[in-house]
Amino acid sequence: MLFHKKLRPGDKAPEFSLPSHLGGRIKLSDYRGKSNLLLAFYPLDWTPV
Repeated sequence: MLFHKKLRPGDKAPEFSLPSHLGGRIKLSDYRGKSNLLLAFYPLDWTPV
């Protein structure tokens, strides 16, 4: 699902899930309110592209 709304500093991140390297999926809500979370995206990193 694509989001067309830009987030601003201080906005809450929308719920999303990503595949886990251990299998299954990891959801943002699994961590919300429990710990800090940092997402880093590296385009083309670790890929043959």
